[in-house]
Amino acid sequence: MNITELKKTANNIRKGIIEEVHAAASGHPGGSLSSADILTYLYFEEMQNIDPKDPKNPDRDRFVLSKGHAAPVLYATLAEKGFIPKEELVTLRKIGSRLQGHPDMNLVPGVDMSTGSLGQGLSTAVGMALAAKLDKKDYRVYSLLGDGEIQEGQIWEACMFAGYRKLDNLVVILDNNGLQIDGEIKKVCSPYPLDEKFLSFNFHVIHADAHDFDSLKAAFDEAKETKGMPTAIIAKSVKGKGVSFMENEVGWHGKGPNDEEYKAAMADLERIETELCQ
Repeated sequence: MNITELKKTANNIRKGIIEEVHAAASGHPGGSLSSADILTYLYFEEMQNIDPKDPKNPDRDRFVLSKGHAAPVLYATLAEKGFIPKEELVTLRKIGSRLQGHPDMNLVPGVDMSTGSLGQGLSTAVGMALAAKLDKKDYRVYSLLGDGEIQEGQIWEACMFAGYRKLDNLVVILDNNGLQIDGEIKKVCSPYPLDEKFLSFNFHVIHADAHDFDSLKAAFDEAKETKGMPTAIIAKSVKGKGVSFMENEVGWHGKGPNDEEYKAAMADLERIETELCQ
């Protein structure tokens, strides 16, 4: 895809996120919107052997959404990729729906790991990367973390192991939007300086703009070229990206828009689509 096509795809994914959380009247739009461009690049450019017709291909690259509450962005991406019908997105969090509030690998094709308890997803991603090494497989493993999530100690246990085992097939992406449910991460329990922490666990560290596809491409290309150590991409992002009244507003961490807010959000995204089509 060219840059314009990637931007259109990301915008469609953002529309899907808003459809989901509005229909559910709950969910986590802020951190889903901030990571939409990252998942767009991963699923439509970066990851290999990702096929809706063969979701369990043993040679596929793996993705683990460690910040599992951002399930709306994963579901919207899988729908855009063809794993699930787009019409199903409005069943988010409904009784009987397979689109639960956190992703379930036993229900949703394309979900490589069930996540939700913060801090645990990265450990499973590390396990997958180690398995690839032991089995002499070439697949790569990608895991998206929240910057509030990395306050969990298990994240750093996983990093210690990954760095020690030199898992250069592992890429950690940090959605660095600066906000968590209780406010600014630096005021709740500051994890800064981020780069120095990952460096101390023997990671190669790359800084990227989470909303610039050229920046993301450069970061993921550099990660592929890095040998002998895992990579951490610190992706600076905007919580609520794409919806004007949600951007950088901590209140949109975990609630769904009402009907009026839904219309306003979709109008923002329609404007973006119109601009991209010109």
